[in-house]
Amino acid sequence: MAISKKIALLVSAIALSSFANAQVVSNWVSSDNTPWRSASGECWRSGFWTPATAAPGCDGAIAPVKAAAKPAEEPVVVVVAEEVEVVEAVVVAPAPAPAPKAAVVPVAAPVKMTFAADTFFGFDKAVLQPAGKTKLNELMAKMAMMDVEVVVAVGHTDTTGPASYNQRLSVRRAEAVKAYLVSNGVPAGRIFTEGKGEMNPIANNDTRAGRAKNRRVEVELVGTNK
Repeated sequence: MAISKKIALLVSAIALSSFANAQVVSNWVSSDNTPWRSASGECWRSGFWTPATAAPGCDGAIAPVKAAAKPAEEPVVVVVAEEVEVVEAVVVAPAPAPAPKAAVVPVAAPVKMTFAADTFFGFDKAVLQPAGKTKLNELMAKMAMMDVEVVVAVGHTDTTGPASYNQRLSVRRAEAVKAYLVSNGVPAGRIFTEGKGEMNPIANNDTRAGRAKNRRVEVELVGTNK
């Protein structure tokens, strides 16, 4: 009877121990939480056993629910903003059209004609003779092919006689040429006259031939070709 009591006490102790562990596992387990098994391999159950409190791996235990696998995180795409150098557009204005070139007007070389005063005038005279008028008509034919800007008539004499007299005579002869040109339509404002007297000889006044060359009227035309 005493032995039976001891066994009962042992069973009670085991039951109490199992009850203490019933908060977690309701199968009988050893001190290292290894479930006690029968000869057939089944775990011994306490009176508080439920499938929810069964020891892991024992019969009747609810298989633990595997935690759902965490969905794979989508890769985070990091967009690195590149620094873009903004180049300011330079608008180049088109080159201005070249200015039209001015029309080149051909300039005529000055026409200079020398006439012998003896042909133009009588001795010691300032009145044009017919031969002189003919020469001036030839001159005006040349003028018709030009846009004449200036006509210069210059009278010259030899050294015969006083210099002052020769100066006045050269001026009167230049004025006689101008009067004839104006009477034939040449504008008076474009004709200039001058007397040089005996100051600009072109030949030797010591000879008769030289003096004849020095008695002269020079007419120069300045203008442009038509």
